[in-house]
This record gives sequence, C-alpha cells and structure tokens, in this order.
Amino acid sequence: MDFQPIDVGSITLEPAVLFLALAAIVTLVLCVLVIALFVHMSRRKQEAGAQDAHLAELKGRLQTLAEISISRHGDLARAVNERLDRMTHRVGSDLTETSRKTTDSIAKLNERLAVIDTAQKNLTDLSSNMVSLKEILANKQSRGAFGQIRMEAIIQDGLPKGSYTFQATLSNGKRPDCVLHMPNNAGSIVIDAKFPLEGFEAFRIARRDEEKKEASKRVRIDVVRHIDAMAERYFITGETQDTAILFVPSEAIYADLCEHFSDVVQKAHRSRIVICAPNMLMLAVQTMQAILKDVKMREQAHLIQREVVTLMEDVGRLRDRVLDLQRHFGQANTDIEKILTSSDRVASRGRRIETLDFGAEPEQIAPSPRNGHDAPAAAQAPPRPSAGERQRNGGFRQPDLLAGE
Repeated sequence: MDFQPIDVGSITLEPAVLFLALAAIVTLVLCVLVIALFVHMSRRKQEAGAQDAHLAELKGRLQTLAEISISRHGDLARAVNERLDRMTHRVGSDLTETSRKTTDSIAKLNERLAVIDTAQKNLTDLSSNMVSLKEILANKQSRGAFGQIRMEAIIQDGLPKGSYTFQATLSNGKRPDCVLHMPNNAGSIVIDAKFPLEGFEAFRIARRDEEKKEASKRVRIDVVRHIDAMAERYFITGETQDTAILFVPSEAIYADLCEHFSDVVQKAHRSRIVICAPNMLMLAVQTMQAILKDVKMREQAHLIQREVVTLMEDVGRLRDRVLDLQRHFGQANTDIEKILTSSDRVASRGRRIETLDFGAEPEQIAPSPRNGHDAPAAAQAPPRPSAGERQRNGGFRQPDLLAGE
C-alpha cells in the first residue's frame, strides 16, 4: 500500500512518520492512564482500609448503643406496662361504671321512646282520621252523607222501630232524609240533613273584612234558599206537619249561625223551619219518645182497667179466705181456752193436795161428766182468769187477726 506525503503549509509530512507519531502519543496516553488508575486503586485501597477501621469502630459503638438501648427499652417497657396496667384497671372500672350508666340511660330512653312511639302512633292515627274527616267534609256529597249518618244514629238510638222512616217518598215525589211518624194518624215531621256548609267554610277561613262580608252574604243566600226549598217541598196538608226540622251536623256551626246570622234563624222560624244541632235533635227525639210512650199507655188503658178489675176480684177472694182462716183460728182459740180452764183446775187441785187442804167447796170437788166435757162454767169452775193471769200461769191465747192483735 502506497501512502502519499501530506502537505501542511510549507511542511511535508510523511505518512509513516505521522503514523508513528500518533502511535507514540497513544502509547503515552495509555501509560498515563495506567499510572493514574494504579494510583487511584492504591488510594481506594487505603481509603477502604480506613473505612473498614472506621466501620469496625462504628460497629462497636453501635453494639454498645444497642445494649444500652435494650436495657433502657426493658426498663421503659416495664414502666409502660405498669402504667398500662394501672390505666387499664382505671379505664376498666370507668368503662364498667359508664356501661352501667349507659345501660340505665338506654333503658330509660327506651321507655320514653316507647311512650313517644305510642303518642306518635296516636297522633298519626288522629292525623289520618283528621285528614279523612277533612276529605269527607271537603266533598259536598260526602259531607251530606256524614250529616245523614249522624242524624240516623240519633234517631235510631232514641226512637223505636216503626216510628220513623229514612228516605221516605212523599205524595209529591220528594224524598226527605227522615220522616217521624206521629201517633193517632197525625201528620209526620220531616227532617232534612242537607245543610249548606260551603259558605260557613269560606266565612271561617276569611281574614279580611271584604272576605268576611262576601262569605256572610253567601251564607245568608244559601241558608235562606234552602229554607225556602224545604218549605216548598215538605209542607203537605194532611200528610206532614206544618213544622220541619233542618239538621246541622255541628254544634260549632249552629253556634256561629245563632251568633252571626240571627236574621237567618228568625227567617227559619217564620217559615216554620226549626234548625237543630245534634243536642237539640236528641232533645226533640226524647220528647217524641215520651209522647209515644204516653200514647201507647192511653191505647192500653182498657187493658190496664181490665187487669185492675181482675186484681180487685183476686183481692176479694183473698179477703174471704182470710176471714175463713180467722174463723178457724177463733174456733181453735175457744178450744184452747177450754183446755186452759181444765189445766187451771188441775193445777188448783194439785196445790190443795200439796197443802193437805181438803176442805173444798162442793162445786170444786164434784166429779166430771163421763163424756169428757166440762160442765157449764158457772157451776163447775171459778171465773176464767184474765189474759195476764193466764200468761203468769203459763197459759196461751190465740190473737184475733181482724181485731188487729
């Protein structure tokens, strides 16, 4: 291979010389690097020895420190364990006391919660009932049915069956809510339970004067219109009475009507319409019940008279039988008096025998008749002793019943 000389400016360089120079430079650099590496390795070895000595020293110090730490850790563990034991005992007692108090508090709380649950249930039931009642009263048909049911309950509780009819049809085709049948084929009393309540509801919730005035006007119009309709429908000559009853299902509404709408009440009276709350209707029903009872007693007067005549006959027979019994007692009394007379004579004879006194009068020692009966009292025995003497002598007298003894 032929290398051409290289011209560098005015200098001509031989390729071989240049290659040798480069090889020498590389060799020199390698030698320098080897020397530097050797020096570095020797320094590292010295440093490693120093580090080993330092590590050995550190190891000894760490071992001593570990031994000291272990002993201190044991002491600390014992102290901590003692404190933990005391703390555990205190916490245990506190927890036991707290648990007992908590249990008592929870028991009392459960009792109060049970009471609250019961009250809440009652309030819920009452609220549902109030909501149901409000829904019933909000609907016109439901409200009318509510008044009808309440009126029917009052009538059924106070009057016997057959004295009233619900939803009866009159001769003009009208059907009142109830008809009370009067005795002796008199006209019936009509009861209407369809009282207009819309105006009263508006009057109750009104707050401003204009609203109250408008609600009052509506109440007057509705009630007067209903009164006129009742007077037109339910007054039939010979079939109904000239007085009808307008039933109001609420005492509060009746009180408001009497307090704020007295002119409407007077209008009803002039139209022969009696506005009745539940209490007044109950009083009217009780009055009619007394009338029906009096009529029934009048209808049964002849039966009562016949029973009285029969009773007097029984009393007469009882008197005759008592008189017969008195005669029997009188006869028995006479017989007993005779027996007492004989017993008195026997006792008198016994006393004379006891005192050896035989100087008796002839009529006292006369022999008795053979028939076993005593002689006449004037010839055979002394006068009959009085009732007091017979009682002192052990006697007995039958009382006279008719004489009141």
